[in-house]
Amino acid sequence: MSDPVLEAERLLRRFARDTNLLIAGRPMRVVGDGRVADALRSMLSGMGARLSSTGPADASTASPDEVAFDVASGAITLGGSPLADRGDASGRLDFAAAHMPVTRAIARSLDEADAVRGLRIGVSMTLEPKTANLALMLADAGAKVAVYAHPDETDMDVAQALRDRGVPCDADATLAPEQERGAALAFLNRGFDVLVDDGSHLTRLAHEKGLACEWVGATEETTSGLTPLRRMQESGVLSIPVIAVNDAATKTGFDNRYGTGQSCVLAIADLLDGAGVTLRDQPALVLGYGPVGVGVAAHLRALGVEVRVAEVDPVRALLAAHDGYEVGAADALGSGALVISATGVPATVSPHLLVAAKAVAVAGGVPGEVVLDGLADALEPVATDVERLPSGALLLDRGGCINVTAAEGNPIEIMDLSFATQLAAVAELVTARPGVGVHALSDAAVARVGAAAARARGLSLSPAPPASSPTQGDWRSPRFATTPKEPA
Repeated sequence: MSDPVLEAERLLRRFARDTNLLIAGRPMRVVGDGRVADALRSMLSGMGARLSSTGPADASTASPDEVAFDVASGAITLGGSPLADRGDASGRLDFAAAHMPVTRAIARSLDEADAVRGLRIGVSMTLEPKTANLALMLADAGAKVAVYAHPDETDMDVAQALRDRGVPCDADATLAPEQERGAALAFLNRGFDVLVDDGSHLTRLAHEKGLACEWVGATEETTSGLTPLRRMQESGVLSIPVIAVNDAATKTGFDNRYGTGQSCVLAIADLLDGAGVTLRDQPALVLGYGPVGVGVAAHLRALGVEVRVAEVDPVRALLAAHDGYEVGAADALGSGALVISATGVPATVSPHLLVAAKAVAVAGGVPGEVVLDGLADALEPVATDVERLPSGALLLDRGGCINVTAAEGNPIEIMDLSFATQLAAVAELVTARPGVGVHALSDAAVARVGAAAARARGLSLSPAPPASSPTQGDWRSPRFATTPKEPA
């Protein structure tokens, strides 16, 4: 007997897998009635889609971004036309570029201002179509760009497509772990003015080898990358200015909550399905309720999963409780659960929790977030990127960052916003030339990115309030503006 909820989920996952597009905020319609249609509408609504009427859509009536699911036939359309294969790596680059208007707008402003012309800019990030477009747009703005990616974060076809378009690319998925350091040093020895980093791995290596002294500075994409950089600043080791892109509202407010949440949860569902398990076959325990954990928990809930949360920070634990999740210690809630680490902290998943769980995955992730402690040799392959421990627990993708190592990363529109923020940070770095230290991106720069994104999304904003008012500059409270008449 078919499971209508699983059928609905598979339709949703197919759309995300085939396009790498965002669900939240997108106009969507479900054509048809019945339990599958109802389940799909519930999931899409829970993930933030804007549901429209149930009638069919065609190219003449649908907006370019609208997605329609025909439940009876299984057909999915985008902008009224059937989903088309994105083709080879070059086609995937072009498809991503077509959905990155915000990055393109900020890159155009850099070009017009000659802000990066002639600068040597290194990009060290997961290499997939969105990152490739970031590099290409920087090159179009006049920068001399080179790209590096860690072996486990490299799409070899995309790397070659980038080289074919004239951008040097030091990325090789076939490198053994002992070769990775040499490849990273070779990239750094190209010499840069600015490094766009993710995880601060290259920034830290450059400091270790004395290669950052002449840099204008760096930008950092992630929480896990900023933490060691701030420790370096406190200890006097940091020698360059770094713009904390991760902390900008246009990054963390969207990338972690909507991007990592969607891409990690759907990647986990894809892998579990291949092993004959569904998300709803067990409760899920989310470890950590920071921005990533919030997004993972919300997307699990939207797909009908019973969600629990383990958190060490009391305020975040309170937030999870107020969001309606059961909150407690990981060991108490993790037995027989799908455990998803969302901390970005090494050794989050202990060997005890690993074997007690039903399945384990990492969202966001840093190396060593799952402690295997000799268990790696006991893993038995079950399905693609799924292995079983002697305890019966399933380990997904060896504890790698699941949306990167087993999928195509965060949705295109999310990375469009993040990469536009990166470009705004590069511009601020090279024009303002801040001193050594970790710096927030200015409110003005964040506002420019937000305005560009609002225009690209076609949002109509309320007019600003009047620039002046009768009480402007008056420090007195208007509540007590009228003084009662003194008695005679």
